[in-house]
Amino acid sequence: MEKAKVYFTDFRCRPGKNNLQKLQKLCKKAGIERINFEGKFVAIKMHFGELGCLASLRPQYVKAVADLVKELGGRPFLTDCNTLYPGSRKHALEHLDCANLNGYNTVTTGCQIIIGDGLRGTDEVEVPVKNGEYVEKAKIGRAIMDADVFISLAHFKGHEMTGFGGAIKNIGMGCGSRAGKMEQHSSGKPKVDESKCKNCHRCAQECGSDAITYENNVAHIHEDLCKGCGRCIGACAFDAIETVEWDANEKLDRKMAEYAQAVCQDRPCFHINLVMDVSPNCDCHAENDAPILPDIGMFASFDPVALDQACADACMKAAPMPNSQLSDNLAKPDWHHHHDHFLDSNPNVDWKTTLEHAEKIGLGTREYELVCVR
Repeated sequence: MEKAKVYFTDFRCRPGKNNLQKLQKLCKKAGIERINFEGKFVAIKMHFGELGCLASLRPQYVKAVADLVKELGGRPFLTDCNTLYPGSRKHALEHLDCANLNGYNTVTTGCQIIIGDGLRGTDEVEVPVKNGEYVEKAKIGRAIMDADVFISLAHFKGHEMTGFGGAIKNIGMGCGSRAGKMEQHSSGKPKVDESKCKNCHRCAQECGSDAITYENNVAHIHEDLCKGCGRCIGACAFDAIETVEWDANEKLDRKMAEYAQAVCQDRPCFHINLVMDVSPNCDCHAENDAPILPDIGMFASFDPVALDQACADACMKAAPMPNSQLSDNLAKPDWHHHHDHFLDSNPNVDWKTTLEHAEKIGLGTREYELVCVR
């Protein structure tokens, strides 16, 4: 496979030009105009951030991309899928409220928001994965698969489980329905915290496997019947159900790459990463720690693997920020120096596995040519 082209621009702005204009110019230089947008529904997949997180992308950047899509004749909408864990984005109503409170709405972004997997996280499409080794059929939010064109707009940052969160994380994990997220995160079955169960029977009504019964006014999940879809987690309003068996990071990384393959295969796609506010952990946290690295710039490509590799390489060349999780770790006298900013920030991760497996299954290539745009 020949090298992919990844386009880059920094955040420097001379008088008369701003970063929103630079972002649109970057996308055009990267070839976004080669996609036929005319009259097409365009899913712009992003992360709205958990309530309390201030590191997610500013809505002005989102509007710049949406405006460009409209300029090219497309019909853009913002999308993300509901979360597996309790928080402020567990169902569509919470998710939309969270997006609005975090600054994303029709006024600030210029387009509508559609939660990809519906009200309860159960509106999904099973998509066969080309060259999949771990996932036969990925469970993707229906609205995302209904789109004619797919654009990933990702905040590139550190991540406590996958090393970093970039395009592949934004696509693979982010586009999975609740069942899809369960499949990627865990091979186990959910459990009931009896002290929190309120005997409401909502989980049993949602279960498609008749795996939940009530004993002594408390829900009980029968593992022999449970398919591990995680729908009961979303159905419980009291956070009484959770998954307790998490797959090893390497397996999670590979499944995530295969889910990204399912989303991107057989339709026009374009990918954008903004390497700024590089927090050590995911925007799923209800807080964001100080950035571990300085703001680097904006990257765009048709190849999500090359894009993430280029962003990771740029991060490795940057100096750690003082008074950050990364610099604190490096200052410890007994610290084992990994010479890898993501590993030194979160030492139990293995970010290269995602890119290696994504390249292996044909999602893209790790070999790239970096084209600088001024």
